[in-house]
Amino acid sequence: MATPSASPSSDPAASNSLVRALGVSDLTWLYLVAVVNLNVVPVIAVGGPKVLWLLAAVILLFFVPQGIGVIELAEHMPGEGGLYLWTKESFGDFHGFLCGWCYWMTNMFFVPSLLFFVTGVTTYIVGGSAAAKINDSRLFFFLLPVSLLWITVFANVRGLGVGKWVNNIGGIGALVIGAALMIMGAVVVAQHRGMLHWNEIAPGGPGALPFSTFGVICLALVGMELGPIMGDEVRDPRKTIPRSVAVGGSLCLLMYVGCTVALLTAVPQSQMAVVQGLLQAVDTMSASFGLGWILLPLAVLMAASIAGSTSAWVSGSARILFVCGLDRYLPKALGKIHPRHHSPHVALIMFGFLASAIIAMSFIGASVQEAYLTMLDLAVALQMISYMYLFLSLLKRAFSKSSEPRYFRRPVLQIASVSGLLMAALGFSMAFVPSRQIASMASFELKMILTLGFILALASGLFLYYSRLRPNRPSDPDSLTVAVQ
Repeated sequence: MATPSASPSSDPAASNSLVRALGVSDLTWLYLVAVVNLNVVPVIAVGGPKVLWLLAAVILLFFVPQGIGVIELAEHMPGEGGLYLWTKESFGDFHGFLCGWCYWMTNMFFVPSLLFFVTGVTTYIVGGSAAAKINDSRLFFFLLPVSLLWITVFANVRGLGVGKWVNNIGGIGALVIGAALMIMGAVVVAQHRGMLHWNEIAPGGPGALPFSTFGVICLALVGMELGPIMGDEVRDPRKTIPRSVAVGGSLCLLMYVGCTVALLTAVPQSQMAVVQGLLQAVDTMSASFGLGWILLPLAVLMAASIAGSTSAWVSGSARILFVCGLDRYLPKALGKIHPRHHSPHVALIMFGFLASAIIAMSFIGASVQEAYLTMLDLAVALQMISYMYLFLSLLKRAFSKSSEPRYFRRPVLQIASVSGLLMAALGFSMAFVPSRQIASMASFELKMILTLGFILALASGLFLYYSRLRPNRPSDPDSLTVAVQ
């Protein structure tokens, strides 16, 4: 049963309309700011030089297959909702709902972790005794992220015409910071002053690899599905999505590899802070060049980059809530569109309230650092569930003789689907391997298992409840469409 996808209306002035506001450049910046989350780079780099082997494996076996799958599935099943729609068409309503639920719940945990990073940037800039006092202040780490969250929500309520500029500015900021970090890192290496010694990169057997960071690397390299999730708000999606995936994906890979190497070059592994590690590297290298003044403007750009990333994930998550509301598997109010700004405003505001609650609950019995790492690992587990559905949808299409490939040859699709599925499953498993910076392993595992179990049980309960209340679908699909200007 197809999701009620948006389709052109005979009345372009209709109040319940989505607007096709995204072109190739907009989606490219969206991918850059959504996929390249600078806050995750220190969590990856804290695994040490050998983490580069895991990064290379995830790029080859997970990220590239992800791009192949997104392009192929978006061509076969276009429309608002993306991977929610693909899973529903492939495996039925319940699996579509569960995939969409895990996807937006991922960002319920990931978006607060982004905002924690902005707060960490703020305390690093303040410095001195004041920073020491507020760095572990739960009140500060609650009030500032929540304020930034609601600013982002209301920017997106104003529509993608406004929200996309937050994404674009964030993407430009990320590119500038990444370029500056890589250039400084290259100079440090050329002068033989770096902390990274190339003999340390040798793998030395599987046991020497930092597998606790594997899930976070997988989480870092997701986001190519964001374009198709807003498929009915993309201009000429059949041309725009493949081009933006190719260009944006290439920039993302350059940024992640370059920034991770630069961080390993500038900061000793034992001294790396997971929340402020990137600014540590900038501070250390810029000071050695006599360019200490550059720290403040780069920190401002870093905050802009994280704001853009937050905006991208909030916007994408709200679209999943929006189509679930249209399908009546969640309250139908979530399927409403703002009469003036043409945005899914109810879904956006609902996401804001729920994310605020997650920020508050994350501090129960945990330090700021543990709350940050626990939220990241919960996001990994939930995101990998939705990605297993994505690759299963691709696998079903790749091995079905009744389905003809559109962009790639069948063997390419088969290899991509199997590889991506195995990596997503491994990433899910590794989310339960705690970082060495977690103080209590028992507390971490208990939080992970109970929270994940509650989230999945709640999804199943809501699906059963709303399935009983859901009216019979009319035979005329036009009555379910949402107009697109």
